[in-house]
Amino acid sequence: MIGRLNHIAIVVPDLVAAANTYRDSLGANVSIIYELPDHGVRLVFVELPNSKVELLHPLNESSPIFSFLERNPTGGMHHICYEVQNIYTAVDSLRRTGAKILGDGEPKIGAHGKPVIFLSPKDFLGTLIELEQV
Repeated sequence: MIGRLNHIAIVVPDLVAAANTYRDSLGANVSIIYELPDHGVRLVFVELPNSKVELLHPLNESSPIFSFLERNPTGGMHHICYEVQNIYTAVDSLRRTGAKILGDGEPKIGAHGKPVIFLSPKDFLGTLIELEQV
């Protein structure tokens, strides 16, 4: 079901400083800042030859990323995103196996303008997984 690795997401306490670190210290190509109010985040993508790193920061205190940052004030890895061909087929398959889909269980539009879902870390070895339709 899962395809290639799309991105690894890292929560950061200062989005601009983190983007500058990747750009200036590592020589990475860093995107503009995107705001996703439906997900409660601001983010940039660090472009890699074979994938991306997504740097996340909460939009406000109601963001789920805000509580993550409270528990991890220096930031840290938040989730890993895999590509799937069809998000609805993936959801049906996952439900049959008993995997928990977070939120209301319906795909939402993610940062790339494509449908995404998140899977409970309790079902996937302690790792929050995002699936994105390609």
